[in-house]
Amino acid sequence: MAVSAGALVTTGALALPASAGQAHTGTHTLTVRQIAFGQKLHHKFQPNGTGAWTSESLTDPDDITVLGHDIYVTFQNNTGPQGQASPDGNLDSTIVEFTLFGREVRQWDVRGHCDGLTADPRLRKVIATVNEDANSSLFTITVATGHVTHYLYNKPLPHNGGTDAISIYRGQILISASAPGTTGAPAPQAAYPAVYVVTLNPRTKVATVHPLFFDEAMAKAVNGPNAGKEVKLALTDPDSNEVVPADSPAFRGDFMLDSQGDQELIFDRVTGWWHQSLSVLSLPTSVDDSAWVTSRFGALYTTDASADTVDIVYGHFTRGAAYSAATPCDSNSAPSTCPAPGFPPNYLAALNLKTGALTPVTLTGAPLQPKGLIFVSF
Repeated sequence: MAVSAGALVTTGALALPASAGQAHTGTHTLTVRQIAFGQKLHHKFQPNGTGAWTSESLTDPDDITVLGHDIYVTFQNNTGPQGQASPDGNLDSTIVEFTLFGREVRQWDVRGHCDGLTADPRLRKVIATVNEDANSSLFTITVATGHVTHYLYNKPLPHNGGTDAISIYRGQILISASAPGTTGAPAPQAAYPAVYVVTLNPRTKVATVHPLFFDEAMAKAVNGPNAGKEVKLALTDPDSNEVVPADSPAFRGDFMLDSQGDQELIFDRVTGWWHQSLSVLSLPTSVDDSAWVTSRFGALYTTDASADTVDIVYGHFTRGAAYSAATPCDSNSAPSTCPAPGFPPNYLAALNLKTGALTPVTLTGAPLQPKGLIFVSF
């Protein structure tokens, strides 16, 4: 079973308000509750990797995943997207394991800016990528022992960028080829991979990359003026990715790549011998993670970097419904100073997989600017 944003994970009972996760159709309001706070969590580090140890609160929660009965969240701690130190000299991101109630179980520091996080339930490992723009590498955490292994890629990444989101798809590790052209020709380029298939060698600590498809691949347009026609992609910002669950009304079983700045979702229907058929859905604004309701009982878990919190969103859900963390300020057309008129802060949206419409969800409870997003079945 693939465990990534939008994946179904059976976790057992969780005591929540009686309305949590009850299947429902029609317009509805969801409730937000903050369950973990970065300011109450701390890690120790050596400024710029040397000198005396110091402590700081955790900041910038980003990607989120689930394994077994717990969720895992990466806090980037103000590190830079190429691995640059934070203003106070910290070089590490912190991955925290929480219970579904938000109680900290344990944590690990990894060197770099951790932007991609997923879990492989078959191997019982958490996988993390660092440095989404350049100087990227990969870590695994063996949950049973807590052991961390660092992997280097087998060659300079041919898209001249970094790596970001991760999905386990049909037993393979798929990783977004983020920030193409950071150290080379600007994107899009026909030779730049959009997604890598990655193989790990635990003996050599090498992660070997092979392209899945490219930034200028052909895809069938789902909506817009070219609907039904083959178009050439021109991806400049491969970012999040998910595996579409069987409960989805469309694209079930596909691998989905979010090209965030381009406001597009690319669906890859992989068949035997990894033959691919791509479709592209245009969006009215950019999104980060997306998640699908996969059970009558469950809730959305999300990170909010603006508040440095991990939040739960619960209420009446419709099985198969898709939600996205809308991120208008991450669109390629967004102004340098953002939020701005026409470019509001992040918001939770219901995603229409036929039209691409993103409808803001009415929320009560704590304020929310979502980023990482998963649905967890109880």
